[in-house]
Amino acid sequence: MIVSLCKRRGFIFQSSEIYGGLASTWDYGPLGAELKRNLKEAWWRSNVFERDDVEGLDASILMHPSVWMASGHVSSFEDTLVDCKSCNKRFKIEHIPSNKKCPECGGQITEARQFNLMLKTHLGPVEESGSLTYLRPETAQGIFVNFQNVVNSMRKRVPFGIAQIGKSFRNEVTTGNFTFRSREFEQMEIEFFVKPGTDEEWYRRWVDERFNWYLKLGIKKENLNKREHEKTELAHYAKACTDIEYRFPFGWSELEGIANRTDFDLKQHMKLSGQNLEYFDDETKERYLPYVIEPSGGIDRSILAFLVDSYREEKVKDDKRVVLGLNKSLAPLKAAVLPLLRNRPEIVKLAKEITNDLKKNFKAMYDDTASIGRLYRRQDEIGTPYCITVDVDSLSDSKVTVRDRDTMVQERVDVAKIKEYMVEKLKS
Repeated sequence: MIVSLCKRRGFIFQSSEIYGGLASTWDYGPLGAELKRNLKEAWWRSNVFERDDVEGLDASILMHPSVWMASGHVSSFEDTLVDCKSCNKRFKIEHIPSNKKCPECGGQITEARQFNLMLKTHLGPVEESGSLTYLRPETAQGIFVNFQNVVNSMRKRVPFGIAQIGKSFRNEVTTGNFTFRSREFEQMEIEFFVKPGTDEEWYRRWVDERFNWYLKLGIKKENLNKREHEKTELAHYAKACTDIEYRFPFGWSELEGIANRTDFDLKQHMKLSGQNLEYFDDETKERYLPYVIEPSGGIDRSILAFLVDSYREEKVKDDKRVVLGLNKSLAPLKAAVLPLLRNRPEIVKLAKEITNDLKKNFKAMYDDTASIGRLYRRQDEIGTPYCITVDVDSLSDSKVTVRDRDTMVQERVDVAKIKEYMVEKLKS
């Protein structure tokens, strides 16, 4: 249902679809682009604008190859994979059952092989070994190599964080579940630098902070879970890690991870670059490498979770109503202005004037392509919080009807006050 709605209503399309598509790559349509932009803005506002201890960064996708040597991605960012000799499908070794047969068709499998997950590219016109680099598999390393730059330019004191939103690329073999796992994806990530010894307290604080963020934006609590990693599944650099999981239609899966990365990354970059990345506390006169708490969430996964969580079907007078009950701050459109009679030029003119005025404050649209009932249903399905109807009476009493998406309650509002009314409503 969600996949169908996303294509039909312009949220998400298969990439390169007219050529048969490119597996596990996706294009965000007009409404999807707005939803993504709103989600990123909500994350940036809560983590950068509303905090005094986090600064923003936008690091380059292409980085010096030594960055990935220091981080360990060149030598150890691999999956152990096998192929089925019958159906030719490829699987991670941990997904193979104990009988050593293909989990799909029961066929024989090949010997396990190692595959590096980084996507390679070459800088310059000639593909020579000296120009080899990688599309970044994570945004974190761009933050680590800029640690001292941010400390010096912004005069930050530990504890503080650096936030970044950006694209990452992984040569994933086991992709699927719509946009949940793909080769090109977008991350929203914070590296929060703390004094060693205070890391466990900050780690717990960030787990709670990130869990509550999803609740504030409307995710149902029963669909969220905190899962702390066992010691045996921790990444080599991690002291602790907790996944915030969402109950997707295909099961519980990671929405965001919060990890205590210790001082691993700064230590590695200091060692390989030869640069001193220690932090000097001018009050205590201490010098040390900070520990890092990393909340790292996927934008594409979050969008999928918000779409699934907000989708509902209702019966209204023996008719099915499909609603995306998205949080108002995330909704792609905030208001739709609808003329009750499109063959009345004066009604159309007033409706378009109202639309253009509202557009100065938020995303609004004018629509006269169907009957009023069908227009309401269309806006419900894409999550528009309010529909504003201009009717014959609007020409005499200078009032319009505002309909609430969730309650379907209608209210008459003065045209002169409609923008002020909508701005207040969207804050609530």
